[in-house]
Amino acid sequence: MKKTILLVFLIVLTTSCSSQKYISVKDNQFIKDGKQYNFIGTNYWYGAMIGAKSGDRTRLLKELDELKANGITNLRIIVGAEGGDQDFTVTPALQTEKGKYNQELLDGLDFVLAEMGKRDLNAILYLNNNWEWSGGMAKYLEWNGYGKVPNPNIAPNTWPQFMNFTSQFHSCEPCKDDFKKHMQFIIGRTNSYTKKKYTEDKAIMAWEVANEPRVFTKENEAAFTKWLNETVDEINRLDKNHLITTGSEGKAGSNDDLATFERTHTNKNIDYVTMHIWPKNWGWYKMEDEKGSTPIAIEKTIAYIDEHIEVAKRLEKPIILEEFGYPRSQESLDRNASVEFRNQFYKAVFERLEKAIKDNEPFVALNFWGYAGIAKNNPKDGKWKVGVDFTTDPPQEPQGLNSVFSEEISTMNLIKEYNLKIQK
Repeated sequence: MKKTILLVFLIVLTTSCSSQKYISVKDNQFIKDGKQYNFIGTNYWYGAMIGAKSGDRTRLLKELDELKANGITNLRIIVGAEGGDQDFTVTPALQTEKGKYNQELLDGLDFVLAEMGKRDLNAILYLNNNWEWSGGMAKYLEWNGYGKVPNPNIAPNTWPQFMNFTSQFHSCEPCKDDFKKHMQFIIGRTNSYTKKKYTEDKAIMAWEVANEPRVFTKENEAAFTKWLNETVDEINRLDKNHLITTGSEGKAGSNDDLATFERTHTNKNIDYVTMHIWPKNWGWYKMEDEKGSTPIAIEKTIAYIDEHIEVAKRLEKPIILEEFGYPRSQESLDRNASVEFRNQFYKAVFERLEKAIKDNEPFVALNFWGYAGIAKNNPKDGKWKVGVDFTTDPPQEPQGLNSVFSEEISTMNLIKEYNLKIQK
């Protein structure tokens, strides 16, 4: 009888421990290893690319160690790019053609996850992209006969054309089917280094549907919501262990309407919601008046955060600010340029996160954009081409514009300081 009781106890204990292996959500908070998990993480989209054998594994390992030393435990990484055959797009691509994969980049994804696991770091992996810089949804449309992707970085004033083109993805049945197959392939993978199934890998925190999926228009909301729900439900079917999120910018990706953002995120399988903030892109920061515009950018940023916290409360889900960036003085690409205003902006955002955690609000974490580590860039040129080090600035943007390099000690120290504060 005693043996039976002991056996039952061990089974219960083992099951309980197993259920704690993965990051979960409880009372609008993240739980990791039985404790509340708050973080100031980073965007590190190129991680799998430099993790490839043809990448720069020496750089990767050095940067992972630096991230760990600065309390940065959460990295937002792209699974891989599509196409890679246009200027200003990520090269090499993981999916070079529909359903055809670069095995070396798959190995790179395995490698970065294995090394993150060794350091107790966690990855948010996004599976698609709304934007052209990695191929993304537009490439699926091209592969299914919708015509060549209208690259807005080559033809001037074609952003509306590009967005109209991309909005077709949500109602393109073969495109959605191809993406579904891609998700099944990636989520069903087994890591060649750890021999763990991705679905059982503790290093993975969450699957993210896409980088900045947009509703685009009121008329497209129904198609967008149907696709989003189908995608989230499929990820949940494939993987019961990891969290799921959408990668939305929030209001900015929802026709500038909070109600639309809320309506499109009611699915119970969406474990947490996200928001993105870009003061330069949104005209809040002005290079010609940095001193005057930075307080305005901070004020508008805090207001944006606050209104999204209210939505998160109603949805009863945690929220992450998973993208925000701020340039150096005069938008310099030189890592030796002044970061006075960037640090002011970062500090204000970190303080708002610290307050939210103290007040038990659902705003629980953030990922700044972004960490470029020891990458080398050309501050005079700023252009990316094959062979140039990846920074977190995507290929169409000046390299170093929003990146935080290892040498930028004051910013790195600020990140470390607030990580220590919120991780107590």
